[in-house]
Amino acid sequence: MFESLAEKVYIVDVDQDPKKASKELGLGLSSSEMEKVSEYFKKKNRLPTDIELQAIDQAWSEHCCYKSSKVVLEETLFNVKSDSNVIAREDAGVMEFDDENYYVVGLESHNHPSAIDPYGGAATGIGGILRDVVCMGAQPIALTDSLFFGDLDIDVNELPAGVKHPRYLMGGVVAGIRDYGNRVGIPTVAGQVNFHQGYTGNPLVVGGCIGILPKKELIHSRVGGIGDIFILAGGRTGRDGIHGVTFASAELHADSEGEDIGAVQLGDPITKEPLMHLCLELNRKQLLTGMKDLGGGGLSCVVGEMALEGGFGATVEMEKIPLKAPDLAPWEIWVSESQERMMFTVTPENVEIVLEHCKDWDVEASVIGKVIEDKRVEINYENKKILDLDLEFTTAGPIYRREYNEINNDIEIEEELPTPKKKISENILGMLSETNTASKSWVIRQYDHEVRGNTVIKPLQGKIGHEGAGDSTVMKPVRDSWKGLAITTDVNSHLMEKHAYHGSMAAVEEICRNLVSVGARPDSLADCLCFGNPEKPDRMGEFRAACEGLARAGSEFGIPYVSGNVSFYNETAEYAVPPTPALLGVGIIEDVRKCITSDLKAEGELWIIGETKQEMGGSLYYRENGWDSDIVPQSDVKRFVKDMNALLDSIESGEIVACHDCSAGGMAIAVVEMCIGGARGAEITIPTELRKDVALFSESNGRWIVQVAPGLEKEFAARFECATKIGIPSEKITFCKNEEKKAELTVAQVREAWEMPIWNRLA
Repeated sequence: MFESLAEKVYIVDVDQDPKKASKELGLGLSSSEMEKVSEYFKKKNRLPTDIELQAIDQAWSEHCCYKSSKVVLEETLFNVKSDSNVIAREDAGVMEFDDENYYVVGLESHNHPSAIDPYGGAATGIGGILRDVVCMGAQPIALTDSLFFGDLDIDVNELPAGVKHPRYLMGGVVAGIRDYGNRVGIPTVAGQVNFHQGYTGNPLVVGGCIGILPKKELIHSRVGGIGDIFILAGGRTGRDGIHGVTFASAELHADSEGEDIGAVQLGDPITKEPLMHLCLELNRKQLLTGMKDLGGGGLSCVVGEMALEGGFGATVEMEKIPLKAPDLAPWEIWVSESQERMMFTVTPENVEIVLEHCKDWDVEASVIGKVIEDKRVEINYENKKILDLDLEFTTAGPIYRREYNEINNDIEIEEELPTPKKKISENILGMLSETNTASKSWVIRQYDHEVRGNTVIKPLQGKIGHEGAGDSTVMKPVRDSWKGLAITTDVNSHLMEKHAYHGSMAAVEEICRNLVSVGARPDSLADCLCFGNPEKPDRMGEFRAACEGLARAGSEFGIPYVSGNVSFYNETAEYAVPPTPALLGVGIIEDVRKCITSDLKAEGELWIIGETKQEMGGSLYYRENGWDSDIVPQSDVKRFVKDMNALLDSIESGEIVACHDCSAGGMAIAVVEMCIGGARGAEITIPTELRKDVALFSESNGRWIVQVAPGLEKEFAARFECATKIGIPSEKITFCKNEEKKAELTVAQVREAWEMPIWNRLA
């Protein structure tokens, strides 16, 4: 089946036994895909080399060509109409910031690597998203992390074979993000940590990055023209990261660690830091015609993608690629995903000066090839051509219209309420202690979220030493401007599990509520769509429903999706992850000095904006009491947009001194979180039109708790169709209905319940 062409390069007789050839080469290509490959080479009147098959395998992986998702994405998210000015969608999204600058957004998942090597998988995920932003010419200013784990309290004996305990996974993932981000000096400013049984065997690790760049410095991920020279800069190429995209395009199993550990890359932030400076300097001096990072698929993807995007092809001299070990086979060199590597294209006259700059920054760099007219990639090795592939064939990839089970988006609006089991105060303390609600300070305090000095509003907000939960962080990215960027992340796994369509719409709405809570106008979204096996109709139905919800919400709100990825096969034999479209939202603030925070201030009435409804499906309150319901919160988009704009005007006018989004746990938990941050209590009157527990704990969309500046109540209330006064600051936290006290708690009680659960599990 194999015939030697050169040292460590073989001709493969795919016609003899395609399935056997695929297995022996470790390919992820299906039988039908191997048949297409065989037909291609028959037309060429020759057999393929092993490196050619490996290159096609990378390009046709789910991770690279989106073969199961492209049809759905083209019907949904790619058609979102927006009011924002999208400049580019490449390795990262580029958006208008002001007259002189763009901001850049990148979002990527690194799930499978983190499942088998949590520290390395998470660290290299951060390294990859930094490169995505840098290769647009932008200086990174902020990192985000959205993390999803199984139950921290699961008994080790209940874990499936080959699955690591969620506490171990969480500890390793957070350490990887901490060490990488802190060492490169980029603040990690926003994120979320979500727990659900479905993530037990397959945690999700989603990293985001925001950057800023002068408009004149925008560079694209494509070659400039025929004769341009390819320069590979940064780390050397090794065996780490072999078949990374193939590994990411299959389910995890009990033997994944032993079989696939080589697919996990090795990050090196000490190499990355000068490499980033080098990239930005070369670009600023206009010495590059194109720049792209080496991520999924390594050289096999970056060379062809840059060339084809420019309308050309490329030739590569393989011996010129710097290696970590001398015994790598050519196919290993070509598909390796070794980290900290960037590809530049440069005109011939600028090659030497670029190499001198690389030397000045102590970054290794080598000329490895050039741009040619024909849309093909050729590789020469030992004076022999070992790869010759048409780019339009390799990059097109197969496209599948997978079967799916349709989800009904119509929901009944009435349900029979169960009889309450616990007192209001017991429910509040229990819900605050639930790991999804409890303080994530164990994570946040490990990250440097203030390095570079541009973080105006921090992840935890309130009195020093008494900080509570915030909705968004705020960055001031330009030195001589007060204009800012607000950053937040969100998705509710439990709501998504109940209904993928309405859960997705709720996630987009909560992103908007979080941004507006600090005074920012939502401007862009990024989405990492993490789902199970797309070959199963149930999973594909969830994916389609989620995309439809995201698309509708984006279009209704006028907010574009500018970055992200699709991550399928997040599944083991025992568990599939809940449908998880992890979102990153960015908002624009005209003057960061007018921003507000979530902590309760000493003076000012508390009001609730929006309507509370009896829709308890997926709620924290129902989970706390062991109840279930399919009546999930729905979005009234037109009303929400009206209230959102009114609230922004109210904040701009100085009528609001504190604001907090109503989400998990409803009004009661939102008020308590404001009290924690303000280190003071509140006297709350429960609205009478609903049963008290529904009024307190419903997670209806479209709501905020705001504290109104004294004397401006009339001006504030006149802006809203539905805004109700609910209380005032006080010494203790009390909830009353019809002047009867239903619950009383001290700030110390709620702080202990909220602050300690994750520390107690992971300290």
